[in-house]
Amino acid sequence: MDKVKEIVSEINNGNPKPIYFLMGEEPYYIDRISQFIAENVLTEDEKGFNQMVLYGKDTSVDEVVANAKRFPMMAQYQVVIVKEAQHLSRTIENLVPYAENPQPTTILVLCYKYKKLDKRKKLYKTIKKSGELFESKKLYDNQVADWIRRTLASKKYKISPKSCIMLVEFLGTDLSKISNELDKLTLIVPPTTEITPELIEEHIGISKDFNNFELKKAIGERNVKKASRIIDYFAQNPKDNPFVVTVTLLNTFFTQLLQYHGLKDHSPGNVAKVLGVNPYFVNEYVVAARNYPMKRVSGIISNLRTLDLKSKGVGASNMAQADLLKELLSEII
Repeated sequence: MDKVKEIVSEINNGNPKPIYFLMGEEPYYIDRISQFIAENVLTEDEKGFNQMVLYGKDTSVDEVVANAKRFPMMAQYQVVIVKEAQHLSRTIENLVPYAENPQPTTILVLCYKYKKLDKRKKLYKTIKKSGELFESKKLYDNQVADWIRRTLASKKYKISPKSCIMLVEFLGTDLSKISNELDKLTLIVPPTTEITPELIEEHIGISKDFNNFELKKAIGERNVKKASRIIDYFAQNPKDNPFVVTVTLLNTFFTQLLQYHGLKDHSPGNVAKVLGVNPYFVNEYVVAARNYPMKRVSGIISNLRTLDLKSKGVGASNMAQADLLKELLSEII
């Protein structure tokens, strides 16, 4: 995010680079940077003659270069944006001659999603000298909640740790999807408000009581009644609560619990650091550790892996999700 701010600041200060090569596994920042350039470098009057969007599927490197070499008309710059540039990967090295001597009045933006340039090759080294190479890396699961918190903080909102986890569990790690839902919330909720589970349930449709977060907590507490209610809800709403998501989350939880049992230092700060969790959730592991000794945890992890295979048809053909969920709860508690 700091690199994105740096790129935006340079452009706002009137110092754009002649080439922006935006690459990597996370499309969110690639889209944000290219959109910012498209919306802010030229005025609306200048865009008609001086802004062009090409698509990697429908163009070639030669055509990109030919357009990039044009001069702007009645403007300081022209902007050429190549979306889906990853489709040019076989011939992308042909861009080297242009990158060595780019047109100073052109801002060429290449959106090279889900791939990256080979650092050993000449194009990578050349663009690093003459332009901006930006790699958008996929966030790890345990980094997304903090990304949500920081994104909302930049807009003067707060969010509770439980709310963060609910969003990650329901929306996954797709930053574009998460950003869209956050935009909906910030349109409805005034700044300085804390985003709570109740607000998420009301405006996004994620149940604050019947979700994987609450199931994990109920299982950790050995609260059979609450866990059974959640399991029944999942069985009735299988599309919104895929079994694979539930079993994956529980496998992660019990794997972390196994790590917890192996720690010598059980101070909250050390537990949070080693397990990669928010300190807010450390007490869940303390409670679960009392209910599930290390040997039992190892057995549960083994059972969860077996259930995961069954859900994919290995060792059990066409087993209903309701039956899988009941077996899951039976195996754990």
